[in-house]
Amino acid sequence: MSARTSAPTAAPAPGTTAPAACRVPLPDTWRGAFTAGAYHPADGLRPVLADAGPGWTALQLSGGHDRSAVLVRAGEKTPRTLLRFADPVEHQLLAADFDGRRWAAFAVLEGRTLDSPWSLYVWDAATGRTRRLAHADRPGPLPRPVLHDGTVVWAQGGDAGKAAVLAAPAGGGHARVWHTGVVDTPFAAGGLLVWREAVGGGTRLAAVSLADGRPARLPAPVAALRDIRAPVSDGTTWAWVAGESDPRLMVWRTGEARPSAVVTGRPAAQGMDQLRIAGRLVVWRTPETSYALDPAVGAYTEITPAYGYAAASGGALALAYSPGDAKETGARAVIQVVDADRLPRLPGCG
Repeated sequence: MSARTSAPTAAPAPGTTAPAACRVPLPDTWRGAFTAGAYHPADGLRPVLADAGPGWTALQLSGGHDRSAVLVRAGEKTPRTLLRFADPVEHQLLAADFDGRRWAAFAVLEGRTLDSPWSLYVWDAATGRTRRLAHADRPGPLPRPVLHDGTVVWAQGGDAGKAAVLAAPAGGGHARVWHTGVVDTPFAAGGLLVWREAVGGGTRLAAVSLADGRPARLPAPVAALRDIRAPVSDGTTWAWVAGESDPRLMVWRTGEARPSAVVTGRPAAQGMDQLRIAGRLVVWRTPETSYALDPAVGAYTEITPAYGYAAASGGALALAYSPGDAKETGARAVIQVVDADRLPRLPGCG
């Protein structure tokens, strides 16, 4: 990898638009931090990364005739088992969230295709018990649960192509319907729950308060967006993909006048998906590898070898890849977890 020659890039002043970012080589300091953050499973177990957040990583562990969903907490050597799958071949851990204290919510896909039925579970750290919260056998958004103040929020397909945004107490109780429409998978953005919704032949973003499910206003530059893909936010930084034939990674941060197209062109923007916010970084995946952008510096870098991917939430950044030929049967899996905010700034583009 080589850096593109350009003038040094600085953080834009409030009210201005950032210039396009440049690509830089992966710094040795980042490479060293990734290596130091490697997860080492017990002998005979193969890990698959599902999700990560501050102080925790959700993994699928397979070995022998067993497959389980586990939670790896910072400072603990032994993973917490969330669920042993009834079908260790078909069932897969899809997504998870953990409040860092008591409750974990996670989704299990009950088949090998994304349109398979799925179940949503809640695990209680106080008792070690897991219960099924919901089951879906109709087409709809992929489940990616959000935990907020003891409430689990998710979207689930229903009748006539519509889906419901649902909220239920993690400790037990009836689910409430917060919204119904043709919606995509919701995500947390600070104190908001946000999703894409089909309206009038296109799509726009909609939001409710995570506190009570009431409709909430989005920042004006975000509310104006139409027909975007893969939106993500931490409430301050917003990122999404615009354009189909010529995709562009767009970023808007509080205080800026308008969004900026910060990454364009091949290979970094081609097929970009699965955007995540990891501290100050914007992370995404392409069909070939994964990248991280430091918007304040105006530079991005490749963070995994071929076919690697990332998970992130809060300041946590987790990487997953297989050394050598990742497509070979039995290829070794590498999982690395770091605090993104402790990584040094990417170098400028000079």
